[in-house]
Amino acid sequence: MSAPTLAQITIGAKTAFLPDHPATDTNQFAFSYEITITNNSDENVQLLNRYWLITDADSKKTEVQGAGVVGEQPLIKPGESYQYVSGAILDTPVGAMEGHYEFQLDNGELIRVPIAPFGLALPYSIN
Repeated sequence: MSAPTLAQITIGAKTAFLPDHPATDTNQFAFSYEITITNNSDENVQLLNRYWLITDADSKKTEVQGAGVVGEQPLIKPGESYQYVSGAILDTPVGAMEGHYEFQLDNGELIRVPIAPFGLALPYSIN
């Protein structure tokens, strides 16, 4: 087996504004994001750590890092995907997230896979 290349671990994001979230009543904006991680390699990968950089429209930056995602450190087998949903609260109606996941391979090697920036925005707020 050969070690997975970064291109063989794909990460996709779908976002949604949560108008009924309690944060909306406090002049903040709540968003959900659904992440899909797909392992297109021929080796198991285990997600160990996450790092997020969340930036709002006022350029306020918040860093989030820690073990796993939503309390899990999933093992993703070759050809399989893992999905989870989480959320972020912004002080502005528009923002963005980016970051990386750290995975461990079967041989113990660690790889860091970047997560491309994706937007958080109220519907119809961006053309």
